[in-house]
Amino acid sequence: MEYTTVQLEHRNHIAWLTLNRPESLNAMNRALVQELRAFFSGLPQDLDTHVVVLRGAGRAFCAGLDLKDSASEVSDDVSVPAAMRNQRGLSELMIMMRRAPQPIIAAVHGPACGGGFALALGADVRIAGESARMNAAFIRLGVSGCDVGVSYFLPRMLGASVAAELLLTGNFIDAARAERLGLVSRVVPDAELTQAAQALADEMLRNSPLGLRLTKECLNASLDAGSLEQVIAMEDRNQILCTRTEDFREGVMAFLQKRPPQFTDR
Repeated sequence: MEYTTVQLEHRNHIAWLTLNRPESLNAMNRALVQELRAFFSGLPQDLDTHVVVLRGAGRAFCAGLDLKDSASEVSDDVSVPAAMRNQRGLSELMIMMRRAPQPIIAAVHGPACGGGFALALGADVRIAGESARMNAAFIRLGVSGCDVGVSYFLPRMLGASVAAELLLTGNFIDAARAERLGLVSRVVPDAELTQAAQALADEMLRNSPLGLRLTKECLNASLDAGSLEQVIAMEDRNQILCTRTEDFREGVMAFLQKRPPQFTDR
């Protein structure tokens, strides 16, 4: 697919996906949503991509939904079924990100608002530049603060009280507070954000592709598991699958020989 609102670059098994509407702070218009859906829906079949880095061009990560572009979709003339299809077109992005087998790193700088905040939360790891400011902006527009998966992610990441504060007020959380609360893994100067994302992706790439995929799958499933027994059953299944691969044998041999492993995803 030829993209117009995102830039996609592949380097050494890393897909660098850049939201590329800097003139509108990477606000999500229909074209951007469609192109994000196309990219994320293709990841399960993309065996060459082992890690994804999601970032924004210009001064922002993503300012949320482009209200000028979407005004016609929320007018009184739009039927309920049509409005629901439009809503699902955006909200299903978060499901696609969770279902993607590759770990997704969000490199967040500047504003990440509304749907942009949701994109950051849908990633597996978030690194923030010092300028990062995130909020669930929905409630400030006269609708519910619970939208596009944010009310699922925030209580699990921050606890009920902080999640309620952010959802009920629409207030911003800055990079320093986000790091203190564990919403982001680390904060770096904006100029070092790409370097930090590259370093983290490289650390992930030291591990086998199957190990990465099954770790993400199990970690996400564990968030919703009903018991310790369910989690351990999935962990046991994944470990046995991994031990039947060439990569496992290579990993053990590399450890014994005190050298970096050379994984091939077999």
